[in-house]
Amino acid sequence: MDQPRIVTLTLNPTLDAETEAPSVQPIHKIHTSAERLEPGGGGINVARMVLTLGGDALALILAGGSTGRELEAQLDRLTVPWHSVEIEHRTRMCLTVIDRSTGLEYRFVPQGPAISASEWQAALALIGATRGEWLVASGSLPAGVPVDAYAQVARLAAGCGLRFVLDTSGQALAAALRVGGESALGGDGAPLIELIKPSLRELEELAGRSLPTTPERIEAARSLVSAGVVRRVAVTLGEAGALLVDAHEAISLAAPPEPVHSAVGAGDAFLAGFVLALARGESPRHALAWGVAAGGAAVAATGARHVERGAVEARYGHLLETEPTLR
Repeated sequence: MDQPRIVTLTLNPTLDAETEAPSVQPIHKIHTSAERLEPGGGGINVARMVLTLGGDALALILAGGSTGRELEAQLDRLTVPWHSVEIEHRTRMCLTVIDRSTGLEYRFVPQGPAISASEWQAALALIGATRGEWLVASGSLPAGVPVDAYAQVARLAAGCGLRFVLDTSGQALAAALRVGGESALGGDGAPLIELIKPSLRELEELAGRSLPTTPERIEAARSLVSAGVVRRVAVTLGEAGALLVDAHEAISLAAPPEPVHSAVGAGDAFLAGFVLALARGESPRHALAWGVAAGGAAVAATGARHVERGAVEARYGHLLETEPTLR
């Protein structure tokens, strides 16, 4: 049986440099060790986790300059299939420094390159020419891209028969939701957006108020579903687990206790596990369990990019044993 292909879109990818230092102090020269280079960005992280879990993924990226070429080389090293749009300016490079004396992690994240109008149109053309079953757009918008960029992508995905998943925040998310209620091509009346994955903070921003209780969170998520702007809302709650709301039910799933080594990419890991399970035809409840298992494995490892498939499968198995609603 052919695997459903999950296409991911990363408009502002990074070449991530990770290193360790005995301690991080101002002014003094800080000597580092254990340097690593990794391809980064929300959609790339999702694609890597889908592949780790045995799925089929293709990463679409914008890349430019020497760092862009290195980013592509790193994707090749990891055997992540990719297509890129060549841009004029250099792909950003992020730096993570782990202070061994405290265990604290310092992350330095540049804004990234500006994208021209012609480069943005080339990105839309690439999306339109790509075939798959799902399209997951994840991450921030680079400078120069219109604020309604993901709204444009949502319309394009519908025209290509792709189920569109969006993981972003702020004005980019709000603009996409404003067009989400447009009927998908074909006249079935379905929202253009299959799923959004806000954190609790992002859901509160959408709601315009604090959401301290589960019923309030369900109400806020359901208002988006009832308005017809999105089919499903999956809210990640950190160590509290996750919440899934659609037109038929609200499912809350607690996360088993995990040693927190890194929160980097945990949301991307959750999204990959959740979407892959849905794409394979699993129930929303079991898909949520796969998402929680993948997110937990990322937290317990040193980030989502260092998770092994067995770690996710073990956590999913534990959830099946301990959660009566999954059996």
